[in-house]
Amino acid sequence: MRILLIEDEPRLSEALTYILKKNKYGVDTAYDGETGQAMAETGVYDLIILDRMLPRKEGVILLKELRSQGIKTPVLLLTAKDSIQDRIEGLDAGADDYLVKPFSTDELLARLRALGRRRSNPQIQDEQLTVAGLTLKPLHCELTIENETVKLTLKESLLLELFMRHPGQVITKEQILDRVWGLDSEVEANNVEIYVHYLRKKLNSPKVKIETVRGIGYCFKEEPNVS
Repeated sequence: MRILLIEDEPRLSEALTYILKKNKYGVDTAYDGETGQAMAETGVYDLIILDRMLPRKEGVILLKELRSQGIKTPVLLLTAKDSIQDRIEGLDAGADDYLVKPFSTDELLARLRALGRRRSNPQIQDEQLTVAGLTLKPLHCELTIENETVKLTLKESLLLELFMRHPGQVITKEQILDRVWGLDSEVEANNVEIYVHYLRKKLNSPKVKIETVRGIGYCFKEEPNVS
């Protein structure tokens, strides 16, 4: 599971990064609101830990803007403010949970586990993704192309879901390994190439392509002027 930590206080950011990595989370860090928002907008994170008081963009404003863009990544809001009104404001802005500083490591990890369970609820994941005439049911590993259903393996389905959630965006091999195989997997980058090859064969549609971006990863694109 990959977490985006947006925290401007260097010592706290360093301590949280250490704790999260020790507990097998992948962590990327940002130290101000504008940088954090740009990273959050990539959509590659499973959870966001967001400090309320940030330079360059306040946490609640950042959160409102993410939610207005349709970004639904679970957010744990960190704050030194403990009034009822502050909590209401944070939750109304779109926070999924609220943790007041100072807090214990055990409580932080428990809240992250709870948010992770909420995110992995099958009722939330039982949805359809549609791009350029392709429809994917992630929970069932089923792809429909022009009314024909194609069964995918779990890894193929996870890979295609990642591409379809980010059409037109370059996805690195490292991001694919993390999201499809997991942070602690010993799978190598050539496995990504193999599964992209499998997926290209199963897609077999003139309307989309998985383009190789040399030295970086892949980009899932709709082909123009294809009816």
